[in-house]
Amino acid sequence: MSALLEVLGVSTRLGLTSFGGPIAHLGYFREEYVVRRRWLDEAHYADLVALCQFLPGPASSQVSIAIGILRAGLLGGLAAWLGFTLPSAVALVAFAYGLQAFGVADAGWLHGLKVVAVAVVAQAVWGMARSLAADRERASLAIVAAIVVLASRTATVQVLVIVAAGLVGWMLLPVAGTSATTAMRIPVGKGVAVGSLALFFGLLVLLPIARQVAPSHALSVFDSFYRAGSLVFGGGHVVLPLLQAEVVPTGWVTNEEFIAGYGAAQAVPGPLFTFAAYLGAVMHQPPNGWIGAGWALVAMFLPAFLLVIGALPFWGLLRTRAAFQAALRGINAAVVGLLLAALYDPVWSSAVKSHADFGLALVAFGLLMFWRLPPWLVVVIAAAGGSLLAAFA
Repeated sequence: MSALLEVLGVSTRLGLTSFGGPIAHLGYFREEYVVRRRWLDEAHYADLVALCQFLPGPASSQVSIAIGILRAGLLGGLAAWLGFTLPSAVALVAFAYGLQAFGVADAGWLHGLKVVAVAVVAQAVWGMARSLAADRERASLAIVAAIVVLASRTATVQVLVIVAAGLVGWMLLPVAGTSATTAMRIPVGKGVAVGSLALFFGLLVLLPIARQVAPSHALSVFDSFYRAGSLVFGGGHVVLPLLQAEVVPTGWVTNEEFIAGYGAAQAVPGPLFTFAAYLGAVMHQPPNGWIGAGWALVAMFLPAFLLVIGALPFWGLLRTRAAFQAALRGINAAVVGLLLAALYDPVWSSAVKSHADFGLALVAFGLLMFWRLPPWLVVVIAAAGGSLLAAFA
């Protein structure tokens, strides 16, 4: 029980302070779970990131769920998801209830949050590169991965880069063997994993059929959000056009309401997939908005749970084999390259627009790297800095 409460407490704090999108979330997670608490080492963390890059769905949330499972079992995964997800979900539901007129697109503090994401991702790239791309071969592989991803900003290319890096690692980056310390204890049986994967694919096939056979609004909403959460690759922003195609043409949400919610989602910490809670609340009149928000949120994140539970045991077995360890060396180097590419686009390109922005990013990076301030405090400082820059602009 103490481990469960610990997971819930830590993930809730991350859910309240993790601004900047999925790539920045991975930086926050690394600082909290790897550097500060040492729940897992750098290599295990990179393995989890690589696994979740393979899976469809919200990668940062899946990493959080996986760490929660490793720490405190299946309930730990649920606690990690609740803590990381509920703060932004509650904020967006509150926005849906009465804050549609609140404009944040040009707020100075919001721009400060974008700038601090630059520092967070830069710190993650620096730390992971030192351990996962420390030699000439892996550093070269990381650079090539970054160039390829920047040349073609599609989710398919990202997956292909990881696959290709795994092949390169398998052929060119052999390891002498594995030790007992490289294995992860996975508190999920293979039977549970197979059942989870079967349920994932079963719902994906059967929900659209059930929607046609027994039409109901609740079933249609669950099917739409479950399908969006099951099929999206490439992070939270990619799911937005899928959701828009599901909820706007059906008349569940107007296009104006959709765009307003999207703007609000940029101003809250945590996963962008909690946008589903806003949409679920907008579809229903008070007091049923909270019920609609919860229904949409569960449907949106259920695929992530099923896939992580289904994949973890087999991932743990594979990663202890020498051949797969070699492949993982290539995959981990590619993950560093993906983070490096993301540091430039979209993190840097969307945040650093002036010399002052660059200065604020440097200050945030220095506070994180050299002064070792906690990320949440650096977020507050950057938000205040963004407000000051806007006031004197």
